Amino acid sequence: MLVLTAQHPHAGTAIPRQYVHKAAQSEVLVTGWEALDGDAFTVTAQWPRAHSYYGAVNGRHDPLLLAETVRQTIPLLSHLGYDVPFGHRQIWDDLNWTADPAALTCAALPAEIEMHIQCSDVTRRGGRLAALRMDVVLMRDGVQLGTAATRFASQSPNVYTRLRGSYADLGQAAARCVALAPPAPPRRMGRERFQDVVLSPSATAHRFQLRMDLNHPVLFDHPVDHAPGMLLLEAARQAAHEALYPHCALVTGMESAFHRYVEFDAPCWIESEVLEREGDDAAVRVVATQHGHEVFAATVTARLG
Repeated sequence: MLVLTAQHPHAGTAIPRQYVHKAAQSEVLVTGWEALDGDAFTVTAQWPRAHSYYGAVNGRHDPLLLAETVRQTIPLLSHLGYDVPFGHRQIWDDLNWTADPAALTCAALPAEIEMHIQCSDVTRRGGRLAALRMDVVLMRDGVQLGTAATRFASQSPNVYTRLRGSYADLGQAAARCVALAPPAPPRRMGRERFQDVVLSPSATAHRFQLRMDLNHPVLFDHPVDHAPGMLLLEAARQAAHEALYPHCALVTGMESAFHRYVEFDAPCWIESEVLEREGDDAAVRVVATQHGHEVFAATVTARLG
């Protein structure tokens, strides 16, 4: 395995997939990193002109590429910036991000992204990273593309297994997964293919069952014991699209909180409500519940076309 250090080449380098917790090298977006002074870092990334899931729409890069790029940065800096061993889990507490629609415009070449990152509220236990906050400014060709702020916890395998109990067993978790419900109509969800829809309609308007397709090659890139955070963000995006339909909505930001693990063994319900709509801008509140408890919530902002 390639050992990366602060002296490793930065731009244009293929970061090994293990550092961003991906099984497929083709899903790695980050290309390099550099440690600066005072818990500051620069991380580079490249967004492809075409992606099997986060594809361009109406000439703009999918804004959830921003969220996935930040997500990949969490394990990358955990391992390389804070010496967290492989096998430790990074658990999202929250993620807030915004994107400038104009800066999402596709060009003749892949988008080269540079992230300026400041880490703070760094907590250590037993000499190991336990939690931190990241504030991110994303630049593209010298122009600010967006911002992000996130806090996450880092747990050793022993701590994670103790907290998760029997749910930590990958095989048992997959065996208990609820049957995959039929997808909602793709067009209403802002999607083109049925297999990429993560919500199933119910008898109640704007209420859906989360579809946890463990065989999806992107959302479930590798075996996990609970619903991934990016699946929940995609669910929030699709619920917002449906709430604003028939308008064509471009998501421009999310304020999201991850309250509990979303398990495979029980239905998870996604509900949406339009909070405001003024001119070409709208905001939608999305809440996920399981076993009667709120497990995830997001306020999604969108530009209407």
